[in-house]
Amino acid sequence: MNIKLWKLRNLPNLARGLPDMARVAPIGRLYVQVIRANGQVDRLGLVSTRVVTTAGVGYIVDAFQNSVELETMKYHGMGTGTGNEATSDTALGTEVETRATGTTTEGSSANIYKTVGTITATDVRAITEHGIFSASSSGVLLDRSKFTAINLASGDSIQFTYELTFPAGS
Repeated sequence: MNIKLWKLRNLPNLARGLPDMARVAPIGRLYVQVIRANGQVDRLGLVSTRVVTTAGVGYIVDAFQNSVELETMKYHGMGTGTGNEATSDTALGTEVETRATGTTTEGSSANIYKTVGTITATDVRAITEHGIFSASSSGVLLDRSKFTAINLASGDSIQFTYELTFPAGS
């Protein structure tokens, strides 16, 4: 994989999130590395910066009311859908493979929620989207990220690192 060329093609997916980074509001960031079946690792870095969904925000509010458990928001899904992200999204466009149960931790500071999950392709795939969910199937979609296609062979894996930052003052 020509990583520099991939990053150049993916620039529009990063650029659309830049205005959000200037706001004082929660923002999701998705980092990716591809682990090829032969052991080669392609570190793509930051690939998308949004979209926290309306349903995801509602889930957080419900957690404050103790009607749901926020710590379940750790399931990583990937897909091949091509539609743009929207706050109204409740699912990926075309989800493929079994969701990964992410490990959760604090990010580089106390205001960052971080989850890391790895999904292995069982077939040739062109992955273009990722989501964080509250369950291993169905569930609430917290955040959907779209990016330039990442081509996988059967046996290749993608390690997704998702960070949700809550800036003080928001």
